[in-house]
Amino acid sequence: MQIVTPGLVLREVKVGESDRILTIFTPGQGIITASAKGSLRLKSKLFSACGLFCYSEFTLFAGKTMYQVDDAQIRQVFHGLSADVARLGLAMYLAEVAQSLSPTGKEAEVELRLLLNSLYLISEGKRDLRQIKAVYELRATSEAGYLPQLLCCAGCGRYDGGSFLFDLPSGALYCAECAQKRGEQPNLDAAALTALRHICLVDDRKAFGFTLSATGLRRLGTAAEQYLLQCLDKPLKSMDFLKQVLP
Repeated sequence: MQIVTPGLVLREVKVGESDRILTIFTPGQGIITASAKGSLRLKSKLFSACGLFCYSEFTLFAGKTMYQVDDAQIRQVFHGLSADVARLGLAMYLAEVAQSLSPTGKEAEVELRLLLNSLYLISEGKRDLRQIKAVYELRATSEAGYLPQLLCCAGCGRYDGGSFLFDLPSGALYCAECAQKRGEQPNLDAAALTALRHICLVDDRKAFGFTLSATGLRRLGTAAEQYLLQCLDKPLKSMDFLKQVLP
């Protein structure tokens, strides 16, 4: 069976002298594995289009254990990802998150679009890397079925006013007074709370469209990362490296 699909290369593993095993994020099949024979030869028609973080049009044949890449044509290359280690480190981290969530069906199309938008912003230097990271973590988990309960305080129904606690195990919000009754402290100021709601609830094309102070972004980033890890319930190998290189 042959399929033609766009896809983003999330991972490549060298096999022998000239072959690669690719992990490809597609909008229809989700995340798949494919063998790209001879793709490491400089004269191969697959050489560039099968590179890491290339978004290409793939012609694939279904094999016994994985797909086989018959042809690949580049759609987009994010050249700026290699501009520094922080950008590349964040891209690798987002790719691992995508693989861990492993979306399928319509969810895969939405999650792939989010990842492509994130890689574009990283590559072009159009947003703070910490903001891109926080948006991706929160939006990806929300689209994967872990949408936090963001309407109001789960204790008293308050919508805004002062700092709030974003409770990681439940994904619920608690105002400062209700958080104190629970023996906990708020972890989001008013601006970070507004940004949290914006990221999770607006149209996906607008998810990155906000600004925060350094303090607000730090609080949002901490909450986003911890919530993602809570949802995944497993460590991410790329996180340790990212923490070393992300300013």
